[in-house]
Amino acid sequence: MRLRNKEIHLNGHDGDIHLKRNIHGIPEIMAQTPQDLAYGLGWVHANDRQLQTLLTRIILRGEASWHLGEDESLLELDKYMKRMNFLPDAESETKKLDKGVLGQVAAYAEGFNDFLLNNSLVYELRFLGYDPEPWDIGDTLILGKVFGFLGLAEAQGGMERFLLQMIQKGIDEDRIRELFPLLCDEIAVSLLKKIRLSPSLVPNALRWLPVFNASNNWAVSGRLTRSGKPIMCGDPHLEVNRLPNIWQESVMRLPDNTLKGVTVPGCPGILLGRTDYISWSATYSFMDMLDFRIEHCRQGQYERSDGWKEFQVRDELIRVKKADPVHLRILENEHGVLEGDPEKEGYYLVNSWSAARGCGADDFNGMLNLHKARNVRDAMGMFKRLDAASFNYVITDIEGNIGYQMSGRLFNRPRGVSGLLPVPAWDPKYDNDGFVDKDLLPSQYNPEDGIIATSNQDLNYLGEADPINLCMGGYRAGRVRQLLQTQTKLGIEDMKNIHFDLYSLQAQRFMEIILPLLPDTPNADCLRQWDLQYRADSRGAMLFESVYHALINVVFGDNALGRDVCDYIFRETSLFNDYYINLDEILTKDASAWFAGHSRSDLFKKAIDEGLDVQAVAYGKTRRIMFKHLLFGDKLPSFLGFDYGPVELMGCRATVPQGQIFKNAGRTTTFSPSYRFIADMNDNKLHTTLAGGPSDRRFSSLYLCDIKNWFKGIYKVLE
Repeated sequence: MRLRNKEIHLNGHDGDIHLKRNIHGIPEIMAQTPQDLAYGLGWVHANDRQLQTLLTRIILRGEASWHLGEDESLLELDKYMKRMNFLPDAESETKKLDKGVLGQVAAYAEGFNDFLLNNSLVYELRFLGYDPEPWDIGDTLILGKVFGFLGLAEAQGGMERFLLQMIQKGIDEDRIRELFPLLCDEIAVSLLKKIRLSPSLVPNALRWLPVFNASNNWAVSGRLTRSGKPIMCGDPHLEVNRLPNIWQESVMRLPDNTLKGVTVPGCPGILLGRTDYISWSATYSFMDMLDFRIEHCRQGQYERSDGWKEFQVRDELIRVKKADPVHLRILENEHGVLEGDPEKEGYYLVNSWSAARGCGADDFNGMLNLHKARNVRDAMGMFKRLDAASFNYVITDIEGNIGYQMSGRLFNRPRGVSGLLPVPAWDPKYDNDGFVDKDLLPSQYNPEDGIIATSNQDLNYLGEADPINLCMGGYRAGRVRQLLQTQTKLGIEDMKNIHFDLYSLQAQRFMEIILPLLPDTPNADCLRQWDLQYRADSRGAMLFESVYHALINVVFGDNALGRDVCDYIFRETSLFNDYYINLDEILTKDASAWFAGHSRSDLFKKAIDEGLDVQAVAYGKTRRIMFKHLLFGDKLPSFLGFDYGPVELMGCRATVPQGQIFKNAGRTTTFSPSYRFIADMNDNKLHTTLAGGPSDRRFSSLYLCDIKNWFKGIYKVLE
């Protein structure tokens, strides 16, 4: 029995469960209790997203080399998952689940397993020879923790390692502090240069998992809207060039409430969306939840003031298809996993994550109780419970309130420790004093101007704690706020226009400097006439990007890092994509240590000459990507339709729809609005568009059914 066009009835714990598809193919679940809704959602995910869900579990268990084939990148992924051990305390965390939440998580697993018991596996898994074990509560808990970690691992951790590499390369302190303005620590250069820095443990094959890179969300008070009620908008930015889409939309109906929005296959509940009483969306907060610590090691031990200590040893076995198993010896202590060989005397890093242990349950206790929230204050309290997931939640309610709450578990670091530099693990003065009280995290309730907008910018000013030491620029949030402030009586169509707005405040800022310096050439004339919009047919946008890239090479490449390093970081990593604001603040200064004695005008002129010495083409021609199947991407002939494209991805780093494109180990990846939704609290509707469809079945009409509407900005309405 599969969910197709006819309604299906299942026996729940508390009554009948009704499943059907609406006119958009989105599954709707009706039940008497949240527990039975969860059962129905587990059944639906096994029906629609079985491949995605079980592939995710294979990865999280460190079993990719065994089930997916012989591939060095998969082996590295397995090693990473075994090292990180994301849920070392599954049993104790399960016991910490609220009674009703435990019922939902258990029922979800039951629904998923009942579908598998009564239906054959999807053909891809049969092809792999995969015989799945039943889904269990631990599978859901670990997915919840990893979802909150992965963007952090590649962004914050990567930039902190880059900072250390700059110090080891001999970049002077003035330049370091200018590039990292929130670095308050004393820089112990001699010690930091002694660290034997291992290659990053974060594997490129993390592409298999959902990575929450960035996003926009905003809310406006009812006094600014046509309806007189608040409006909420959200567009989570994830890797969009993958199929199926990370999200699956669902409508979940209780007798007294209806939940609409997106789910993550493998987890119960609506993660982003609305109920009859509240709506909410999330952006990645950029809270620094990572600390690197320095361990002085010799003869397999690490140093403390009272002597040398033994590492805890964890032996893991990784099975490899058609090859001998790989034995992995993992050394860890109270701070985390060691990166390096302690048998060779030296200084090595240990990576500490604030959510490594003792948390996970409250992320579900918060999210799966949202159906009980009747107003913004209720929801803010629930979001504060989240530990591993650090997001900026913006919320509206039918009473007319709007609010913002940051979630996550933040180290309570000593004064003078920013979290950006590794600190000596043997010196207790660097020890954290537990975790910051969540009441001190940034939050906001009914601001005077009636607008809340977050786009991964610095929001420390909204709290007593300072969780952010690296973040994205404020251009996107500033543009959203600008558009909201210049209009009156806002409605749904206004919000759609903002979702697709292509004007760049970053370009506006730089063009004020560039315009007086432009030469008299055809390309310069094209750039001079540019309207600062990143439209696909714009040659001006393409030329600005060429000049901006040249400017980074001239200032940071020629004067310190080397052009090869800048080119690699710009094209092959997400570091500049995430933290470009740190560069922009320097590039737009009148004078800087990074200018190496040159005037800003001279550096800009050189970059302009280089950047304009190209053939100008339409911006869209530089933005062509393929949407690739999660398992078979690039592996099958294009006429079979597993991949989709090529298409031109809209936007840039500083427009509301970012549309960032870069490479990771030679593979093109992105982050862009994976889902857009709008909720006017005057009614129970949700206006949405998804970069994909409900199903991961290639030969289903629901595989790509919404993707053209996503490109065109055509929204469907869920009621």
